[in-house]
Amino acid sequence: MSTVIGIRLASDFWREATDMETTRVNVINSSALLVHDRVVKRGLAFLEELLRDFHPRNFAIRLWDGSCLDAEPGQSARCTLVINHPGAMHRIFLPANQAALGEAYAYGDVDIEGDVEALFPLVPFLVKSEFSWTRKVRLGALLLGMPRTRGQRTGRTAVKLQGRQHSRERDRQAVTYHYNVSNDFFRLFLDERMVYSCAYFESGATDLDRAQEQKLDYTCRKLRLVPGERLLDIGCGWGALLMHAAQHYSVSGLGITLSEPQAQLANARIRSAGLENLCHVEVVDYRDVQEYGAFDKLVSIGMVEHVGEGMLPEYFAQAFKLLRPGGVFLNHGIARASLAQVHNGPTFIDRYVFPDGDIAPIESVLREAGLSGFEVRDVENLREHYVLTLRHWVRNLENHAGQARQATDESTYRTWRLYMAGSAHFFKTGQLNVYQSLLAKATNGKANALDRRIQSIAPFD
Repeated sequence: MSTVIGIRLASDFWREATDMETTRVNVINSSALLVHDRVVKRGLAFLEELLRDFHPRNFAIRLWDGSCLDAEPGQSARCTLVINHPGAMHRIFLPANQAALGEAYAYGDVDIEGDVEALFPLVPFLVKSEFSWTRKVRLGALLLGMPRTRGQRTGRTAVKLQGRQHSRERDRQAVTYHYNVSNDFFRLFLDERMVYSCAYFESGATDLDRAQEQKLDYTCRKLRLVPGERLLDIGCGWGALLMHAAQHYSVSGLGITLSEPQAQLANARIRSAGLENLCHVEVVDYRDVQEYGAFDKLVSIGMVEHVGEGMLPEYFAQAFKLLRPGGVFLNHGIARASLAQVHNGPTFIDRYVFPDGDIAPIESVLREAGLSGFEVRDVENLREHYVLTLRHWVRNLENHAGQARQATDESTYRTWRLYMAGSAHFFKTGQLNVYQSLLAKATNGKANALDRRIQSIAPFD
């Protein structure tokens, strides 16, 4: 056989082999495309069946291949839920609970483009809907036919607390899990004073810095602060209220927190403002403050939610002992609506945001305050103000998304974006409220602080 013939035969052999391989690859690719197409169609069919009774559906859903389920006719999409891979369908809907839905977003199984708050009416529909047996079978068959691919989850992990609930050590763990994330992270979305609680708005056009300044002064005037008085701030955060009270009302103050980074920054800010002779912050549990009868006024803003409903008697009894006769205590805290359903099992917030948080209805809070000896003098619900506050925080966080991820990580950024948007929804719909309760330690029917009437407690000017 000549060399030329041999080369031609070899060439023909490899060409035939290559053609066979190409044909095999094309068959595999065609099969993969068919499978992919079936998965996409199954996913869309599942979503259409699941959501056919949910109205108004003012959001869109986009699958991993770009296929879309648009907002229902007559509705514009306020946001788009992006399902990043087929396996995310299992993570979202099996089991369909609040924690699973939150985790799917926090760890990137889904994305949310646009107004996150718009998705929250969907949560109770998914968790509480009672479908017929036939419909459950149909939905189950569609969902179980979806792949179970799982991406790796990294970043912020669910909390693991040790010890008896609301013991001093466990409360320290719970508080530091949230507040020790990063001072730089909180700076990105809070106001210039770093007030991490409800602001007080003159109108929807009021900016956040102004609204928080108004809230600080509103609180001080409710307390009827007088120069020379001593103030205790329980759960003082980064010291904004202490500093405002010292600067504008010439009182001395002690702030307490369980977060070391908070205390360090608060004291640095106090020194920078030249107020170290009037106020300071310590890391101490409220139960361990022993200066009984040493304070003219007490304030607690956004801290009672961490106390626990079962611990309210001890909380108010300790506050009563710390306050001088005739003094007042302003207790500012979130309360669940009286008829709001209590969740069975831990929620996403319990696991990733406020572990051991326990939000009681206002009637329970006031009852325990009264049983501890306090006279309830005033109660105000500021929930509409919290809706505006939270929306400012969400926008600020989104506008600094890159810096937030650098200060923490992707999952922490997503967790805060989700929890704050969800909170705005729950305040807007009245499932959550936030109350300022003014409590007096009256003696013989007299509360000295309240005899000195103020001209007005209108918004700060």
